[in-house]
Amino acid sequence: MGEHYSAREAARALGISLDTLRRWDRQGRIHTERDAANRRIVAVSEVERLAPSTEGDLSARNRFRGIVRSVEIEGFLARIEIQVTEPSRVVAIITREAAEALALAPGAGATAIVKSTSVMVEG
Repeated sequence: MGEHYSAREAARALGISLDTLRRWDRQGRIHTERDAANRRIVAVSEVERLAPSTEGDLSARNRFRGIVRSVEIEGFLARIEIQVTEPSRVVAIITREAAEALALAPGAGATAIVKSTSVMVEG
């Protein structure tokens, strides 16, 4: 049957929720199969096809996709807390201007890019 992820594993690898994966399946955006217990499974090749590409010379280990949990703005700085799909979280201190330009708000999707001791945020 080849290499497959469970639906939950595929969603985690893609940085999306399980509900989003199910919606993508219904919309035909992702191809899933069913195992013997009628659970969705996703071929590794499908996850690789849809996985966010890394840009420039960044490696995959530098990116943590997740959901914005809080945005605290004080003066010209904004503290952004992102709940990443792995069992951890990343906290970034960015300028208020950047937080506003990215339209960061609790519940919004975001990616933390870790470079050295700095954390950058992309929406």
